[in-house]
Amino acid sequence: MNTLIPRSLCNFQISKFPSTFSALKNGLPYTQFSSKTLKIHANTNEVDTRTGTVEEGREEELETKGASNTSTPSSSAAPAIEKDLKKVVQKTAATFAPRASTATKNPAVPGTALYTVFEVQGYVSMLLGGALSFNLIFPSNEPDIWRLMGMWSIWMFTIPSLRARDCSKNEKEALNYLFLLIPLLNVTIPFFWKSFAVVWSADIVAFLGMYAWKFGWLQKTD
Repeated sequence: MNTLIPRSLCNFQISKFPSTFSALKNGLPYTQFSSKTLKIHANTNEVDTRTGTVEEGREEELETKGASNTSTPSSSAAPAIEKDLKKVVQKTAATFAPRASTATKNPAVPGTALYTVFEVQGYVSMLLGGALSFNLIFPSNEPDIWRLMGMWSIWMFTIPSLRARDCSKNEKEALNYLFLLIPLLNVTIPFFWKSFAVVWSADIVAFLGMYAWKFGWLQKTD
């Protein structure tokens, strides 16, 4: 709150160069003092204005600091959660997903025949699983092992084959997420829709969506 300062100071009388003189009044000495007065008048409008400006500046600074303190935790919470989730997924996939049996460098680097074999094997198994799920190969009127394998083909063959390559970091993260996401879809969807083809289609959508997220296919470029 602004300190109340009077608009003008009171008029002070300051005695200056007092002089005395004596006279006789009624036969008695009479002394009279005379003084000159000096009036002081000070206007404090400028002081009030400066005081208000300084206090308003301090209030704005405090509000800015408060806003920055409240917004910083919310903005930093999302990257922290994503980082922790990425660590959990990577650790889980590295524990349960198939990997090389030796500790040597992965020989399936881009440009080699082994890299091409794993890549072709992954996508062929995906298409073959779709044909089995839609009952195009070994058709049957009853649920059988072939259609069940077709429904799980992406998780059993496609993802392990693609992970066996020396792929990029973004692709490896996408495959790690898919290794945990697809079993959830394959177990949950049959409770609502008992169809091998629907489950396989949902896996394909998840596969493409995860790749689009990790590779930024949907991001607009200037």
